[in-house]
Amino acid sequence: MYFDTIEVAPLMTNCYLIGDEGVKVCAVVDPGGSPAKVIAMVERSGLTPEMILLTHGHYDHTGAVDDLLAKWPALPVYIHEKELCPPEERKDRYHMPRKGDNQRTYGDGDVLALGGLRIHVLHTPGHSAGSVTLLVEDVMLSGDTLFAGSCGRWDLPGGDGEALLASLARLAALPGDYKVCPGHGSATLLDREREYNQFMRRAVEG
Repeated sequence: MYFDTIEVAPLMTNCYLIGDEGVKVCAVVDPGGSPAKVIAMVERSGLTPEMILLTHGHYDHTGAVDDLLAKWPALPVYIHEKELCPPEERKDRYHMPRKGDNQRTYGDGDVLALGGLRIHVLHTPGHSAGSVTLLVEDVMLSGDTLFAGSCGRWDLPGGDGEALLASLARLAALPGDYKVCPGHGSATLLDREREYNQFMRRAVEG
């Protein structure tokens, strides 16, 4: 699996590129800003973008979506339904406006095909109502649900501390180890978080 990451403005969000080098396709995960940097990351990979995947709808994870659609107009944009602005409401910083014909939604248990890769979607609410975690091979793209040594905040609109603990417990219960690639900060390992992350330990131990 091809894998790359950059840090983008405005809040030092991790934007990831995952791809199948055999068939030369890729997906952009959480393009929060710095569109020129994101486009450069895609172009240096030599892969063709097939989709944009979003772990949640906060502006620092979605800010470059429109710029990517201007560059690649046919890209589907995947996000959980609860992270979209309701049609009757005005845009805010915590929900993404719908993207017309490009808009797709995904939810718990969905599996997306990217070349020969299979991307598994887990609904992990808590940081926001529609936060998801994406699993592909041995990589966990945890958004703002799980960080190295910490977890996402739950005091923003749509946040729920009890739901977040339940999501952390669910991730802890997954079989095997994963390289955890969060929305902010450094990568870690799921086994390490099971052992040392006080929020995950609290979630598991009750």
